[in-house]
Amino acid sequence: MKFLMFIKHAETVGQPQPPKALMDAMGEFVGRMFASGVLKDTGGLKPTAQAYRIRSSGGKLQMLDGPFAETKEVIGGYALVETKSKEEADAVAREFMDLHRVHWPEFECESEVRQVEDI
Repeated sequence: MKFLMFIKHAETVGQPQPPKALMDAMGEFVGRMFASGVLKDTGGLKPTAQAYRIRSSGGKLQMLDGPFAETKEVIGGYALVETKSKEEADAVAREFMDLHRVHWPEFECESEVRQVEDI
């Protein structure tokens, strides 16, 4: 089973960098997950000021440059995992979120976990 996990949080200008302790813990976690074969891909995303959207409406395409003022919460990063069960995916997501809780408790975020369709 494949799951795509997003980390979502408020996007604020001048947000402080994550603490070194979190980055160190994340490095160990990501390395362990890649080595186990569970983690397939991961990455952080640039701010919406460097993004754009392409919208299809009324039979036409429209391109909109970021930042997106109406956006209150952004996807800050993602991970693609492959697990044997939903419960195993849940354990990976909880461990990831717990690293943030322990090493950067003032940072408010959530992880959205969605199973990838098997086609």
